[in-house]
Amino acid sequence: MSLMYQTILSESLRTPVQPLPVYLINIDRAADRLAEIQRQSDQFGIKVERVGGVDGALLPQEQWIDVDHDRFQRRHGRVILPGEYGCYRSHLMALRQFLADGGDSAVIIEDDIALDGDFLARAMAAKEAAPNAEVIKLINHRWGGFRAATRSRTGDVIGRCLFGPQGSTACYLVTRSGAEKIVKSLAVMSLPWDVAVERGWDMRTSIVTTRANIVGFSPLQRTTMIGWRRDYRAAKSAAWRRIPAHLFRTLDFFRRIAYVLTTP
Repeated sequence: MSLMYQTILSESLRTPVQPLPVYLINIDRAADRLAEIQRQSDQFGIKVERVGGVDGALLPQEQWIDVDHDRFQRRHGRVILPGEYGCYRSHLMALRQFLADGGDSAVIIEDDIALDGDFLARAMAAKEAAPNAEVIKLINHRWGGFRAATRSRTGDVIGRCLFGPQGSTACYLVTRSGAEKIVKSLAVMSLPWDVAVERGWDMRTSIVTTRANIVGFSPLQRTTMIGWRRDYRAAKSAAWRRIPAHLFRTLDFFRRIAYVLTTP
């Protein structure tokens, strides 16, 4: 056995294989966020693959693709913010990259989360505990009406929420079948990404969530890349034009409850 081969073998034995690929969505303008994620990934030994996201704020609306503005207006009661468009396109890019790479499962993260040393172990344990799930949300803002289904070996409770949307797609695990369904179903934007991707009943996708966030948010989250509260208020339509959106949300409320109560 040559000395070079012995060295390579020794290195491979010392370096554990990462159980899941991690795709990081990051736009060029957010260099500080990328630097912070790289610092964290180096600290905890997590290999992260950057997906150069779409910066909606720098892209003229006439260059947007695969957007149904009228349907978005009817469903959501306002116009699309440039940052929302960029977020939507960026997540589709990350999912398509994962599919092109040929893996079975992956974790998609945004650049405003705070990684830790237990992150991938807990994500993998959640996948083992919910083997039929095609998407596992690992970070949320809300857990209204949470119904537990199982518990992972690392102690994370996994289930679904009767009420939503839960908010945030900053970190989620997705299987190959889940990514294929999402990319096909959500190819044309008609809702914000975090709202659209939770609608497992519409995509016929098994989506679950952990009861507690398995990662936190970085302080850099305060410098939002999507929009401030005033931006959302300014984008809102007149009250009478929001009536279809209220009807859509009411129907989705009942569809979500049926999905949670009947989907394995």
